[in-house]
Amino acid sequence: MKKIFLAFATMLLMICISSQSSQAQLKRFSIGPFVEAGFPVGDFGDTHNTGYGIGLGADVKLIAGLTAVGSVSYFHFGGKSFNTGGVTGNYSDYNVVPIRLGLRYNLISILYVKVEGGTVQYTGKNYSGVGGLVAPGVGIRILGLDVEAKYEAWFKDGTRSFFGLKAGYNF
Repeated sequence: MKKIFLAFATMLLMICISSQSSQAQLKRFSIGPFVEAGFPVGDFGDTHNTGYGIGLGADVKLIAGLTAVGSVSYFHFGGKSFNTGGVTGNYSDYNVVPIRLGLRYNLISILYVKVEGGTVQYTGKNYSGVGGLVAPGVGIRILGLDVEAKYEAWFKDGTRSFFGLKAGYNF
């Protein structure tokens, strides 16, 4: 997984460097870090606490108003304690690496809607494997500051979903 992340980060860096030098005036490509918080809902909310993540996102403008987006991040959801019939314990933490690709459409100059899909790699010692994800959202982008509200669902042995807030800065 580290090799995949390193290859993806290297690719984004190379694209960023070549894009900045060849199209500095057009600003068709941007890249930047972000942080996010996820608030689990449904059964996932019964077993896990609020999650936090950090990542790197990039976008490439395609045509007027339409942009291709992608991101890779690390997310952690801590498990809640339980007491069932005198048996106590904790649900396993989820440590995941979501890789998302999608499209963003600007409704007006600063307001956009976005839909992303991709994979989620579970990296915990008690739960691992690869699943799918879908993440529609709405946000605002003013200069380089990007703030988004989204709903994200992960699919592997059931659905784990959450409402999220994401804030980042694109160069």
